[in-house]
Amino acid sequence: MARLAFLGSPEAAVSSLHALIDAGHDVAVVVSQPDKRRGRGTSTTPSPVKQAALDAGLAVSDRIDDVLDSGAELGVVVAYGRIVPERVLQRTPMLNAHFSLLPRWRGAAPVERAILTGDRVTGVSIMRLEAELDTGPVLVVRQEPIFHNRREHASELRGRLAAVAAELLVEVLGGGVAMLGPGTTQAGEVTYAAKIEADELRLDFSRPVAELERIVRLDRAWTLFRGERMRVLDAVAHEASTGATPHAADRVPVDRAAEPTGPTREYPPGALQGTRVQAVDGMLDLLVVQPAGRRPQPAAEWLRGARLAPGERLGE
Repeated sequence: MARLAFLGSPEAAVSSLHALIDAGHDVAVVVSQPDKRRGRGTSTTPSPVKQAALDAGLAVSDRIDDVLDSGAELGVVVAYGRIVPERVLQRTPMLNAHFSLLPRWRGAAPVERAILTGDRVTGVSIMRLEAELDTGPVLVVRQEPIFHNRREHASELRGRLAAVAAELLVEVLGGGVAMLGPGTTQAGEVTYAAKIEADELRLDFSRPVAELERIVRLDRAWTLFRGERMRVLDAVAHEASTGATPHAADRVPVDRAAEPTGPTREYPPGALQGTRVQAVDGMLDLLVVQPAGRRPQPAAEWLRGARLAPGERLGE
């Protein structure tokens, strides 16, 4: 078994840490991002990886240079969230579990970009870490489908990929560090997964409805209602050509008391007809929303309490 340093921060990395511990590897140190303040108070909260490491009785640090003093023969990086400097890589080789089929979607937001672009497949690549962004040779890769038929959200997909990453890391380290191969040079078209900005999560109802549904599946979509932000936590697209969702069998039942009965094309973008919102080429059926300062709730419940005035629209 290997003596490892583990670098990671979010919940998606916790399963890999647990899997390596359970496989018998000696995790000498866990490096995670510093504690963050949550809410309006002054108290701070550790990252999920740091908390998992503390619970397991492991040494924890937020300083990357502590890897060099740990005696680790290899570092394992899973969603660390920071660039590992070359001075560290020169002394401690590292593997990285990246949630895409490299070289597609190098960068910070591979899961989100895959969904936003409408990719049908993604996966996990275990690569040797280099100073450049996600350019290292790949040791093993596994494809995973993106389930459009049930509108898989980013959180669900990330959870599946996290489980795959944990399994692959245990697999490639089964023979110890000495048995790791050099890996295979990445081949194919390179694309970059830039961090998702807040404006990209705003629902612009002058855009195609299929695009709006994909934004909702990123779990952070928002629009304006009466000048305040309202999150849209789940929704499904209905294309104007058929009037039906491509995934009708998977829809969550909602109240249809205010369901439109006639054509919708004369309505402007953002116009509400029941829980459906007019887009440029169809309608977005709101399922779950969270108005400003309120709890998440079914869209039909929100609509009953909103008491819309004639002509009111979302996005304003």
